[in-house]
Amino acid sequence: MSLEVDIQKELGDFHLKSTFTIDKGIVGLLGASGSGKSMTLKCIAGIEKPSRGRIVLDGVTLFDSERHINLPPQKRKVGYLFQSYALFPHMTVRKNILCGLHAVKDRAERTARLNEALHCFQLEDVAEHRPSELSGGQAQRTALARILVNRPKLLMLDEPFSALDSHLRLQLQIELKERLSEYGCAVLMVTHSREEAYHMCGAITILDDGRLGPIRKTKELFADPGSFTAARMTGCKNIARAIKMGEYEVEVPEWNVRFMTKNAVRDDLKGVAFRAHYLNARTAANRFPVRYVGEMEEPFEWILLFRYAGQNPESPPVWWRMPKDARPQHFPEMLGLAPVNLFLLYDDS
Repeated sequence: MSLEVDIQKELGDFHLKSTFTIDKGIVGLLGASGSGKSMTLKCIAGIEKPSRGRIVLDGVTLFDSERHINLPPQKRKVGYLFQSYALFPHMTVRKNILCGLHAVKDRAERTARLNEALHCFQLEDVAEHRPSELSGGQAQRTALARILVNRPKLLMLDEPFSALDSHLRLQLQIELKERLSEYGCAVLMVTHSREEAYHMCGAITILDDGRLGPIRKTKELFADPGSFTAARMTGCKNIARAIKMGEYEVEVPEWNVRFMTKNAVRDDLKGVAFRAHYLNARTAANRFPVRYVGEMEEPFEWILLFRYAGQNPESPPVWWRMPKDARPQHFPEMLGLAPVNLFLLYDDS
């Protein structure tokens, strides 16, 4: 299975440009609200029509503006799980799933697929219940079963955990990932949560204000974001503009410090970033005087805020995050950062 997307969509002042190819596994579209994630899915599903471009699924052209091809949604073999699940409230679980089999005319096959779905998604005990009688997990499984009984070539998930509380959300991420691996179809998942993307997706592309970045393996993206947008979306709290000073040295004017780097610095350097838990009072490298300015307490961690000794007093403080049992008795006079933990950023976006 392969999906090729190269489309543009204009909505007033907003311009969406999505170009990517996927072939297997769960690929995440990670971005803030309003970045164009859901619009990308709707264009692939045929709910929205791109302004121009081309969409090809497994060799079949779903949309081509130049050739005037625009297949209707029901002919695209694409499953789309909405945020709200869109279950029919007056129908039982059984009848909701049967709606996904409307194109199957053979009664025996319909019954076989229905029973298989009820069993696979553990819905046999609630088959006669209506959506209002289901838990959040049961509703999600029903919606997913209704889609997958139709055996789509591509499954698209639009913020599938947004309506759930935090405990149930994590539980269902584990469950959903396991069930999707059993079906083996390609999955495109939209989310604004870096935790969900990390848990669920083998690869991620970041969408920022209508611009889609390259698809990268999830762990590689988090280990080296490469751009301002990727650094922010993967959870970096300490991000600043920087200047190349040498092959392995950068200067951060805002912080008035110079860092040594592990990787060679390219001439097109735009900035640097590091995660708040990478700082260490015992690290000898990139070690500078610091001044405590405040703190924030979280349920299981402390965030200590500081500025470097020569840092611009109007600039935001730097974050140092640690487990509660690791907080030092006295705030250190100096903090260090291992060169391997300094991200080099080359894209302004």
